[in-house]
Amino acid sequence: MTHLFDPITLRDLTLKNRVWVSPMCQYSSVDGVVGKWHEIHLGSFATGGPGMVMVEATGVVPEGRISTACPGIYNDEQQSALASIVDFSHSQGVAMGIQLAHAGRKGSCTKPGADHPIATLDEGGWETVSASPIAFHGMSIPRELSIDEIHALTQSFADAAKRSIAAGFDLVEIHAAHGYLLHQFYSPLTNNRSDQYGGSFENRIRFLCEVTTAVRNAIPEGMPLFIRISASDWVEGGWSVEDSIELVKVLKELGADLIDVSSGGNVYNAKITIGPGYQLPFASKIREATGVAVSAVGMITEAKLADEIISSGSADAVFLARAMLRNPRWALNAAEEL
Repeated sequence: MTHLFDPITLRDLTLKNRVWVSPMCQYSSVDGVVGKWHEIHLGSFATGGPGMVMVEATGVVPEGRISTACPGIYNDEQQSALASIVDFSHSQGVAMGIQLAHAGRKGSCTKPGADHPIATLDEGGWETVSASPIAFHGMSIPRELSIDEIHALTQSFADAAKRSIAAGFDLVEIHAAHGYLLHQFYSPLTNNRSDQYGGSFENRIRFLCEVTTAVRNAIPEGMPLFIRISASDWVEGGWSVEDSIELVKVLKELGADLIDVSSGGNVYNAKITIGPGYQLPFASKIREATGVAVSAVGMITEAKLADEIISSGSADAVFLARAMLRNPRWALNAAEEL
């Protein structure tokens, strides 16, 4: 029986345990460059014994960031700043991943605590883009991306993956969840296009599939590729776990090694039933139906629950966020408890 503190090997990478630190937005970068805050924030996790730490959603282009204070990996200065954090994590025997992202219509935000949510051009904001000109609640109407722009962004994801390799990361994750750009394309609630990127299921997943192929081709054969998806929109007529299963079958063929299973984020008022491990059934169904390795996320705070998730075969690893913020030594404490 596999347990929480057993190693896991994905391609050529062996992670020493299955306790992983979730990507968590910090809104503490300047011009997309991480600094002292991130060194301490991420470094504290690395000293606490997890198998891997995932850097927060990192823009593949300036307009791909969630806020004006979110990190990017589209220039040399950003790459160098991240590399020093990776080096420290490696010195602690902890692997590092990075979540490559484009926020789409949910971008150009101000930092939390500002008196207005959307950054103006004078404040460093930008015009947002999406699959279709459908606004998220309380935000600007985005501009619909052209086909040429979609192709350019696909290349931007690949370029960001190459920079991630140069910075020393052990794996990359494509962020296709939580109502951000790639999710905006595959969900029927935010995509009403009539070209090859809209309409049918195959067309709506096309952008994510092309990004997956481009990133897979950009990284070494032995490097794992993770993809975070929202398994359900939690809304009638929206994206469903059955859709996710069919998507993951395709992503598996394209070279995805692990699906990081989350949910929601694309609809403001979705009715989501929340509790410990509330998203686990999605991960379990996807794992069983596709045979792909999956990680579970969502209110996993107790060591026994985390271990049960692994030992029951419901998921191959767990991502923790708030529990790690409260206690960066969570993994060491859990090992002692178990």
